[in-house]
Amino acid sequence: MKLSRRDFIIHSGLATCSLGLAPRRLWAKEDGYWLHEAMHYGMQEGGVVNCMLCPRGCVITDGLRGHCEVRENRKGKLYTVVFGRPCTYHTDPIEKKPFFHFLPGTSAFSIATARCNIECKFCQNWQISQSKPEEVTSLKMPPAKVVQMTLDERSPTIAYTYTEPVIFYEYMYETAKLGKSKGLRSVMVTNGFIKKKPMKDLCPHLAAVKVDLKAFTEKFYKDICDGSLAPVLDTLKLLKEIGIWHEVVVLLVPTLNDSDKEITELCQWVKKELGPQVPVHFTRYYPTYKIRNIPPTPVATLVKAYDIGVKEGLQFVYIGNVPGHPGGNTYCPKCKKTVVNRISYHIDTSGLKNGSCKSCGYPVPGVWA
Repeated sequence: MKLSRRDFIIHSGLATCSLGLAPRRLWAKEDGYWLHEAMHYGMQEGGVVNCMLCPRGCVITDGLRGHCEVRENRKGKLYTVVFGRPCTYHTDPIEKKPFFHFLPGTSAFSIATARCNIECKFCQNWQISQSKPEEVTSLKMPPAKVVQMTLDERSPTIAYTYTEPVIFYEYMYETAKLGKSKGLRSVMVTNGFIKKKPMKDLCPHLAAVKVDLKAFTEKFYKDICDGSLAPVLDTLKLLKEIGIWHEVVVLLVPTLNDSDKEITELCQWVKKELGPQVPVHFTRYYPTYKIRNIPPTPVATLVKAYDIGVKEGLQFVYIGNVPGHPGGNTYCPKCKKTVVNRISYHIDTSGLKNGSCKSCGYPVPGVWA
């Protein structure tokens, strides 16, 4: 088969990414296991279905799939083709997600399936997030196996991450539900591009959600991510309303979403709509995927964003992807003492006592035990 240059790069990348991981069996359509009826869809005349999971609201005719390429109409019913089929898994520090106010120093058993419901031109996991299920290798790993592997790893948490958990919603839902019954917690690492009802239905089975807020303009979402900002803001407001722990990450891409004006408006919105105690991580971009002509984010830009966040009244602002930077520590808003010290993934929580500052007793919001 003759491959285009782009296909050759993609397939070569996939082969490279598979090195060093546990042996994985090829995704197999013919074994029948991959079909699992989807949640959150409606039926129309003529066997047409309407997916109600993400804001795209795909209308799908028989035999075709939606925009995400993992939800397929088969004779008038919508099925997910990635249920129980992760393309990668790993045990990570919880700080890698990143969660800084959720069980610091612990690990999370992390899984992902292929595809995403948006396309960020700077995606670091594009080899799997932008590939169809048929184009990657995968494991047969139903929810019960994920839960057992998490227990075997002695991790307190299952993380749905790397790609976009929204598109493997049913798999995440069933795994989180089962994990909770076994004493495990589940965290969702998401772009927040999901409709209100599915998110609301999922939250009772989750312990925390981290939302990647790509930027604070519709233009960036449209041009750089093939998505939209408004539904993501709605998701964040819903998380606040429900009361589930959530953190926000903003990847700053030089010249595209790093202006003082945009950062200021973003911080003002977070304080007003989510509250001053929601952690906001400003993280460093590195060239990858379709954006390779812009150099990494200068540390000075991240410091500027940090200072703006503090000036606007946010109590927990962080600098990410700069190992060892003091902006990665957690400081008490009252006495300014360090309550959590982070050097890469070496975590010192000696400044905390029962979820409060050990020096002055100020309660630090989060999930600490």
